[in-house]
Amino acid sequence: MNVPVPAVSRAERVQHVVSPGGVKAWLVEDYAVPLAAVEFSFAGGASQDPPGKAGAGALLAALLDEGAGDLDAEAFHRALDDHAIRLSFNVERDEFGGRLQTLSRHIDKAFELLALAVNAPRLDAAPLERVRGQVNAMLKRESKEPDAMAAQAWRRAAWPDHPYARSPRGELGEIDAVTRDDLVELRRRILARDTLKIAVVGAIDAARLAAHVDAVFAGLPARADLAPVPAIEVHGLGRRIVVDFDVPQANIRFGRPGIARADKDYIAAMVVNHILGGGSFTSRLFQEVREKRGLTYSVYSSLTTAESSPSLIGATSTKNERAGESLGVIEAECARLAAEGPTADELEKAKKFLTGSYALRFDTSTKIAGHLLHLQREGFDAGYLDRRNSEVEAVTLEDANRVAKRLIGDARLLVAIVGRPEGLVENDAA
Repeated sequence: MNVPVPAVSRAERVQHVVSPGGVKAWLVEDYAVPLAAVEFSFAGGASQDPPGKAGAGALLAALLDEGAGDLDAEAFHRALDDHAIRLSFNVERDEFGGRLQTLSRHIDKAFELLALAVNAPRLDAAPLERVRGQVNAMLKRESKEPDAMAAQAWRRAAWPDHPYARSPRGELGEIDAVTRDDLVELRRRILARDTLKIAVVGAIDAARLAAHVDAVFAGLPARADLAPVPAIEVHGLGRRIVVDFDVPQANIRFGRPGIARADKDYIAAMVVNHILGGGSFTSRLFQEVREKRGLTYSVYSSLTTAESSPSLIGATSTKNERAGESLGVIEAECARLAAEGPTADELEKAKKFLTGSYALRFDTSTKIAGHLLHLQREGFDAGYLDRRNSEVEAVTLEDANRVAKRLIGDARLLVAIVGRPEGLVENDAA
């Protein structure tokens, strides 16, 4: 007789640590490998860049480990290297984060260096100019890269006069205006305890972690001083913006408003998007655009959960002479899915993939820590780790049909194309 094996609870492994100073963290103790992975973030991010100074957050993220306390940039990096510690900071539209990976025998040193970077960054002139030069070089390369150009044209049309219109990595002509004083002020406004989220996985216990997170974060301001970022829906539905560029391939970005992560329909929207373009080889867009017609090598769609403008965004590239045909197929598939909904077979296969692949988010300490941080940022409790697959499995065909209509609507897309596309019904020169 086969007896069902009870499911292993991921949520039960998560400890909710509160330090003496009131700093909260999620911890999964794991001594199988002598490592510890730390992920943390603050609200704010690139949307807090000062007007006319896009890239301030990116510069700050790049400079926090370029010298801190009594250690200049060279000495700080040498200390990291000598102890095999990986430390980095990053900025997204709505958050400013960091990542620390260390061997268990160097945990104390790793948190010591992290504390310096967070609390006493030097922001010296030489590293600032070196990093600014690196960012400028990257932005100049991207200004001639068709895919990056298409993304930029789409952002600017989708979110005019809004912080989301700017690249989180900065904008040419603005990065040079960022001063050290701007970085000091931005750090003051963003790095605060009220928006701090922390996830730790590895060979460290709760008491030791509590002491370390206090040393790193307890001295930060109690509250962030964030500028409001207004909600905005994707503009320009139905527009086709063409950026003339002499390349053989047309690079296409397309999108429309999405569904917020906290919305009760988000899980169904995730399933619908998987069927549309998120399921790589099995999605409708992949099958219709690539497999049946050979119009492209890759095409996809994804749901983005930016706080002020959740969106459904996709991309592809194809020969200029087939750009109109490719876009026509994409729009037709969007319209068909909205009108007819998915089939029962598509729904079943999508749910099976989404539930089965969820385990891949837990195969390394770094992935686990990253996912735990992600859940905190989106307002979920640890119990979601056990509920998530059940919520996916609960999506019915009726749910999928209803949400497909809500997500895709009239199937009008904002489209940005870089290249010299042919066969378009309507062009807006950019």
